Amino acid sequence: MGQQISKDFKGQRVHLIGVLKGAAIFLSDLIRQIRVEVSLDFMAVSSYGDGSQTSGQVRLVKDLDTSIEGLNVIVVEDILDTGLTLGYLLRVLQQRKPKSLRIAALLDKPERRIKDVKADYVGFQIPNEFVVGYGLDYAERYRNLKDVCVLSLPPS
Repeated sequence: MGQQISKDFKGQRVHLIGVLKGAAIFLSDLIRQIRVEVSLDFMAVSSYGDGSQTSGQVRLVKDLDTSIEGLNVIVVEDILDTGLTLGYLLRVLQQRKPKSLRIAALLDKPERRIKDVKADYVGFQIPNEFVVGYGLDYAERYRNLKDVCVLSLPPS
């Protein structure tokens, strides 16, 4: 993915926006594979609360520290699921007039899509299972697992 981003933005600078907290580990690995000039910022949004189901209500918890006007922006996300979170972020960021706006997602779960959001860069497409590890959590647990793992939850 880093090679493709480097190719797509050859001779240009890219501004990565890591979506906290889940994308932190993926972002740290991705940024080291990009061979063009990179700047970095973070945003945090919430739509999950403490469970495994999205609430459908997205709220901004941490905004950017700097302006993105005129920049080539790539939003780095751990998982593209319903599209509600990324749809919200894209609307917010587009109003800030970046030169370009793309999405890099470690995981894509198209079966769950509610909003028509597509990632420009995808690590892996996965089935509709709840996953943890490599930064992804369940109620703030399991982020430290070195691999992405399916979490089996008891029926609710």
